[in-house]
Amino acid sequence: MHILGISTNHINMLNFISWNVDPEIFSIGPFSIRWYGLLFALGFIIGLQIISKIFKDEGKPKKDVDSVTIYMLLSTIIGARLGHCLFYEPSYYLQDPIKLLYIWEGGLASHGAAVGILIGLYLYSRKKPDQSYLWTFDRVVIVVALAGCLIRFGNLMNSEIVGIPTDLPWGFIFVRLGEDFARHPAQLYESISCLLLFFLLYYIYNKAKAKTPQGKIFGLFLIMIFGLRFFYEFLKENQVEFEEGMVLNMGQILSIPLVIIGVILLIRSYKNGK
Repeated sequence: MHILGISTNHINMLNFISWNVDPEIFSIGPFSIRWYGLLFALGFIIGLQIISKIFKDEGKPKKDVDSVTIYMLLSTIIGARLGHCLFYEPSYYLQDPIKLLYIWEGGLASHGAAVGILIGLYLYSRKKPDQSYLWTFDRVVIVVALAGCLIRFGNLMNSEIVGIPTDLPWGFIFVRLGEDFARHPAQLYESISCLLLFFLLYYIYNKAKAKTPQGKIFGLFLIMIFGLRFFYEFLKENQVEFEEGMVLNMGQILSIPLVIIGVILLIRSYKNGK
């Protein structure tokens, strides 16, 4: 049975999922719409609605929603692109810097996006005396978790950032990579984790809203998103050649300081809350 390029096969007495989805939804001449781009945009569109509700409930003007959205959009794209180029392929991009702008060729890094957002929201909060750095982050990371869910699902639609081989029955055979063996659907693991994290953070926020201790939600986000990322990396293929032979890959190395920051923020919020 095939649905959107998905089929089930009986291989080595186990049922695997044959993944053969076309990354393009449709194309007209040189113009095409891809699942990844649609899901990326959808993350911001849905996130805008949630942030609008949060800001409205706390009496913030609508113009602040527009402003924080612009800061988020620019810092995410710029940070994710620079993060990929500098963390994973610095020699390639430094030799030909103009290719930093070739986003359509692929190459976005979540750790780079995290750094970009840290800087972008710092610049935003400096202009908003009533919205501190941590206050802003506590609300923004709720929708960032949801965006992460959609972006990782976009990676699955692209058959990229694949997991290591597995014989587990829910393994995916990535047909478009020319493979006939199953891998961990690492993209799906992360996508589901981000979705569950979104519901958890939104639930925690709704319990106290404006009375939520500053840094609590942000701290939980950092611990869970990058803590899980650290462990998921053991189930994923290395993205670049220089990671081969490393005890921890680049994704794990970059996750450690962010988890530590999350722990510090959570402890601080607990003490301030008491």
